[in-house]
Amino acid sequence: MGLSGVQRTLKFAKYLPEYGWQPVVLTSSPRSFYAYDESLLNEIDPEKIQIYRTSKSSAAPKKEIINNYKISKFRSYTVQKIARAGLQTIYQPDSKIRWKKPALELARKIISEHNIDVIYATAPPFTDFLIAHQLSTEFNIPFVVDYRDVWIDNPFHFFATPFHKMYSEKLEKEILTYTKKAIVTNRNTKELLIKRYSFINHNDIVIIPHGYDEADFTEFRHITPDKSFFTITHSGLFQDNRTPKYFFKALSQFIKENPESANKIKANFIGLMRPEHNKYIVKYNLSKNVEQCGYVSHRETIEKIMHSDVLWLMLNDTVRSPGKLYEYFGAKKPILACLPEGNMKKLALDTKAAICTSPKDVNAIKEAISKFYNLWKNGMLPIPDPNYTESFERYKLTANLSKELAAAIDINKFDITSNQIDLVNEFDAENQIEK
Repeated sequence: MGLSGVQRTLKFAKYLPEYGWQPVVLTSSPRSFYAYDESLLNEIDPEKIQIYRTSKSSAAPKKEIINNYKISKFRSYTVQKIARAGLQTIYQPDSKIRWKKPALELARKIISEHNIDVIYATAPPFTDFLIAHQLSTEFNIPFVVDYRDVWIDNPFHFFATPFHKMYSEKLEKEILTYTKKAIVTNRNTKELLIKRYSFINHNDIVIIPHGYDEADFTEFRHITPDKSFFTITHSGLFQDNRTPKYFFKALSQFIKENPESANKIKANFIGLMRPEHNKYIVKYNLSKNVEQCGYVSHRETIEKIMHSDVLWLMLNDTVRSPGKLYEYFGAKKPILACLPEGNMKKLALDTKAAICTSPKDVNAIKEAISKFYNLWKNGMLPIPDPNYTESFERYKLTANLSKELAAAIDINKFDITSNQIDLVNEFDAENQIEK
């Protein structure tokens, strides 16, 4: 599967063997994707990581390219919202509950064949948490849960009735009661969970943020942007209520006020665009200045990012933590961040190379574009503080996950070398990131 959401789990699996772990992956065999990127499997060493896939026929550990798949059309936000509401009315906690039975069957086979010491479950889908909890109960294996997004407090999660919400809250409470550790990507999610469940304390939840993989950037570090153009790039989807509308309007106004920039400024969009977003390009007369690359592989995305002068992102809420910001850190480029007050804005500003505006403030966005444009003309674009951004490198973050997994089990049963302990302590994110 393509898109940014897969990166967190992929990179953890990739680097856990460096800390003495042998990941065994339980997943599905989907046939429909918004985006498909088989190149990501090249990062998985089949000698170190086994992949089990559920299917209607049989499943076996294998490094498998999924054939006969289809690419689903990226629908409008309205259509997606209606479809999501329908599924979340019928299925609890989510539509992947239908995967629970085959996943449990295959998981039991895995446990019979491997000495599994700890179960790591990542969500959404939150069905994963239920599977992990049941396996933990059956086999007395501790489990750890990883929240990539919030569950009950997610404003984009639809609860048809109070009963639906109460049921999901009951499930989440049970999960948090029995899990050895809950991992979240940002402080806001941690605070929401602590506020909702009185039995949770700060030590029960650890923050391991998203990050970037330096290995993804190594072959492209030599790239310098084309000096003939000032290039602003956005990478990724405009999920849910995110929209490029206000950026397009600001860019249009900037060009009108600075006609000489019309032939010098480009806005690149890497990834899928909703149909309604394409209309803004025409509405604001930006057809000559906006380039849509469509969905490309993760490797190609990194290459295009490195050809950019400034990287842009926007977010309307404080609930989620877009992975693209951390990949922007890895690119070592200045950032135009249209964000509300909160954790994500602080992260961007702490790079010392970002200009932040509110998501819908067209005039402020225009002024930010103007400031970056003038800095570009004078060869004075800022560079993010490497001491800060490098703390989000995936290899280092995986050390913190390794530490939490080890804490969930009887560590005395392992032959842990002092060198391995030093590695984990060296990369302990508590030194850089607020716990």
